Amino acid sequence: MVDSSTTGRANQKARTRKAIVDACRELIRSGAEITMPQVARAALVSEATAYRYFPDLVSLVRESLVGVWPEPAQALAPVAGSADPAERVAFACEYLMRGIHAYQGAVRAMISHTITAPANPTTRPGIRFGLIDHALAPFEEADGPASLTPTAMTQLKRGLAIIISAEALFTLTDLCGLSVDEAIASAVRAATALTTAAFAEAPADRPVR
Repeated sequence: MVDSSTTGRANQKARTRKAIVDACRELIRSGAEITMPQVARAALVSEATAYRYFPDLVSLVRESLVGVWPEPAQALAPVAGSADPAERVAFACEYLMRGIHAYQGAVRAMISHTITAPANPTTRPGIRFGLIDHALAPFEEADGPASLTPTAMTQLKRGLAIIISAEALFTLTDLCGLSVDEAIASAVRAATALTTAAFAEAPADRPVR
């Protein structure tokens, strides 16, 4: 026989956890600063209760981000048919930057954790890497357009990871004083220039792999 009291407690725990995640997700979508006390208030639970379900803010934010960002293929669908690597990278750059601005409360919280806990960098979602990989994927396919060497492609991706990033956006807005639109335009120009240069340096007679 199923113990109804045990089932009831399990259901209540599931509801409480969902309420905490849903509250955090709504705060993320609002772009507001995110702290555990704010999430707890929004979820109508105590801060202590929130910490019983999530050991830290980052673990909560990470779970709450699931489903907020679309998959790379969906995000880059408008340039799916483009054979221009610079165009694809530019679109990926602007897409990520717009999303970072929209969800900056969560992004800033994740960056803060990365700085204070550098031993656990993988706790931060690597959304930029999926977008960069997808933008450049056609140039790594055997039947795709002429591609870079593996070494050159790796170097390009590393360079783009610096430009197409929250750190770059916040440097341009917080430290350089640019507006969001100016900052995004600056990052897109840099990403486009880096990509164009990388492909311009590729041997003209390099065969398609």
